[in-house]
Amino acid sequence: MVWLGPEEWQAVALSLRVSLWATLLSLPLGIFTAYALARWRFPGHGLVNGLVHLPLILPPVVTGYLLLMTFGTRGPVGSVLQDLGIVFAFRWSGAALAAAVMAFPLMVRAIRLSIEAVDPKLEQAAATLGASRFWVFATVTLPMILPGIIAGAILAFAKAMGEFGATITFVSNIPGQTRTVPSAIYAFLQVPGGEDAALRLVLVSVGVAMAALLLSEVISRRVAARVAGQ
Repeated sequence: MVWLGPEEWQAVALSLRVSLWATLLSLPLGIFTAYALARWRFPGHGLVNGLVHLPLILPPVVTGYLLLMTFGTRGPVGSVLQDLGIVFAFRWSGAALAAAVMAFPLMVRAIRLSIEAVDPKLEQAAATLGASRFWVFATVTLPMILPGIIAGAILAFAKAMGEFGATITFVSNIPGQTRTVPSAIYAFLQVPGGEDAALRLVLVSVGVAMAALLLSEVISRRVAARVAGQ
């Protein structure tokens, strides 16, 4: 990263921080949601599935606006959190929240496909031996879907690195605080002579995205091979 300037490196470092926290904090909920959608049948199953995938369909700006209305300091959730000293709007933590929301559908989909590839009879066999539902998941299901979890986390991380619309709407574009790589590219393109800096950040974004896609593809093939018994 020596060829990046201080402001560019600051944007890359913030993007990495935001993406890492967005991925790690949403992963437990992503696994639970994927398992519920893959294995359980309950009233409102289709509604939950639709809500999970809604950020993929909505314009990112709309998602960011809804986050601002909900988690802003005057929002129903944000006002309560503010009393507890927790503020998301116009903070890097808000950028992580926006990135997590936008990346969540990709994570859930990858993990859900991995769970659906596991033969339920294996879980049923473990249950007949007296194992609890949690123990069946921890000892049978989890080891078999681990590649899918890793693939989902990688895709979510890459998506979070590239998130722009929801982030800039929710937390604005504040240098050193909320200016991630996509926001920095946008800012550099608005000033004369900023094209070179924008191009360097574009190359960083392409490199991260390609690496994530390649890793995800390799892991997906491993899942397919495991399911096929190879």
